[in-house]
Amino acid sequence: MDIGTAKPSAAERARVPHHLFDLVTPEERFDAARYRDLARSMIVEIASRGRLAVVVGGTGLYLRALARGLFAGPRALPRLRSVLAGLEALRPGTLHRWCRRLDPDAAARIHARDILRLIRSLEVAFQTGTAMSAFQQQHGFADRFGEALMFVVDPGTAELKRRIRQRSRELFERGLLDEVRSLWAMGFGPDLPVMRSIGYLEAGRVLRGERSLAEATEDLVRSTERFAKRQRTWFRAERDAIWLHPESGRRQIFGAMRRFLGRTEPTL
Repeated sequence: MDIGTAKPSAAERARVPHHLFDLVTPEERFDAARYRDLARSMIVEIASRGRLAVVVGGTGLYLRALARGLFAGPRALPRLRSVLAGLEALRPGTLHRWCRRLDPDAAARIHARDILRLIRSLEVAFQTGTAMSAFQQQHGFADRFGEALMFVVDPGTAELKRRIRQRSRELFERGLLDEVRSLWAMGFGPDLPVMRSIGYLEAGRVLRGERSLAEATEDLVRSTERFAKRQRTWFRAERDAIWLHPESGRRQIFGAMRRFLGRTEPTL
């Protein structure tokens, strides 16, 4: 899954060492807790070589889990997850409606089409009788992993929309349809959760004849814009984050890094 995930190119990965790529196959379950464990181990290994790890990404929960930990929730129940996914397929919106009743705080944060996170929220509520958001508030993401310096790179709304539209076109131009067709041929069909993620969902609809390429491109633009809006909302809640423009923020980065490295032995 190289194109739809906008994975760094071979040249970029040769120029700067990248870690935690190509870890699992598309049907394997992967979550924030597993990422936290793998990333923390890798950061410790990098630090042992006298290097500073730079964590790059836009999935707020994963970054928060890495830096501050997660509460120890109940185990996953595959049969329950299958039933919930089936109900959502029959009546889209069911899981979000249930989540609004059982865990309103989580429902306010989770998009109605974020099936994996909705299922986890309901899974916790069904097993414990307590909302997952209540457990999270009690935990408070207090399991801090060393010191971290966070930058949020924001080019502004107009430029962000331009880049999203350009990226959406380029994904199809680079061969996203062929990538999805190849994944289907290997047995990773459209019903897998990962194949319903942004980009892969829209490409699948083209291959099934449900949308034209032009329509799918517009769908991808809108889906990505909604995701970017949720990213901005999430990172505004990160009190220590430093917001900067990609073209003019270099001096801010260097200044913050000098102050940071001067006062602490950083882990992140």
